Amino acid sequence: MDHSTHHTGTAHGHTAPEGGHDHHGHSAHGGHGKGASWSTAVKATLHCLTGCAVGEILGMVIGTALLWGNVPTMILAITLAFLFGYSFTLFAVVRAGLSFRAAVKVALAADTVSIAVMELVDNAIIALTPGAMDAHLSDGLFWSALLGGFAVAFMITTPINKWMIGRGKGHAVVHAYH
Repeated sequence: MDHSTHHTGTAHGHTAPEGGHDHHGHSAHGGHGKGASWSTAVKATLHCLTGCAVGEILGMVIGTALLWGNVPTMILAITLAFLFGYSFTLFAVVRAGLSFRAAVKVALAADTVSIAVMELVDNAIIALTPGAMDAHLSDGLFWSALLGGFAVAFMITTPINKWMIGRGKGHAVVHAYH
């Protein structure tokens, strides 16, 4: 995932302002009393949603192909959603020069709340959509419930990410490393 829009001064040989970062027009994070921009929150949420979607769809495909029931398939899908969601951040910060151990800590801090909210909302929508749990991968109902769940999860998670980033939490943690 390209994080080129999220550079801090430290990555370019000059220092970032104390207590926050000035991200080329984005509002400062933490310490300054300003919230994050909606643009920053949308980018962070899309980043997270991409990893979640890849993992969740892969989990659904694997569980369905192995003829697993709904519960084991959902557990696999949620597990892979977290794994892929974290991995997108992990690879970006390792590529920026952080050790693997430090990168894991950054990924956990950056993405846990966002992924958890997305997975909760998305899976609740799938579970509450009549027939979606029993739909097959070839059914439009399966894909409409899944994609609709992602859309609703995005709308709910974006303001949460905006609030967290504005306080130097969540995806704001990643900005210090790339």
